Amino acid sequence: MSKFAKKKDGEVPAVSTASLPDIVFMLLFFFMTVTVMKDSSLKVENSLPSADQIKKLEKKDRVLTIYVGKPTPEYTKVFGTESKIQLNDKFADASDVGPYILMERAKKSEDLQNVLTTSLKVDKGANMGIISDIKQELRKVNALKVNYTTSSGDAFSNMQ
Repeated sequence: MSKFAKKKDGEVPAVSTASLPDIVFMLLFFFMTVTVMKDSSLKVENSLPSADQIKKLEKKDRVLTIYVGKPTPEYTKVFGTESKIQLNDKFADASDVGPYILMERAKKSEDLQNVLTTSLKVDKGANMGIISDIKQELRKVNALKVNYTTSSGDAFSNMQ
């Protein structure tokens, strides 16, 4: 009789799946905490003008965005084809811009309230009158830091 038993078949042991639920839940919680939800959907057409000297904004939490453009085809029956202002997920008038900025400013922390930038994402085809009205409303609420969002390219391609 031998002291050590020999392996008979050389079978590979089965993989233990006992820790698999822990790994799945760990990944689930990771993606739940890291994922950022989209805060608004675009309801206006927004083909941005081109510029050759652009600078990227560093901190997105300090930016309030105002969209201007023609309503998308699903909204043209209700709102027409004239350029409209979109604040968050709603269409608005120029007179609503001031209260919107004050409301968004109040949501931010005290140290960020003075360094907020208003970003205007304006369609190429939008008329300048609506932009002028928005700028007047921004002056009334002392939101003087304004950024015009553009795409990279040749500035002369905007002239048509």
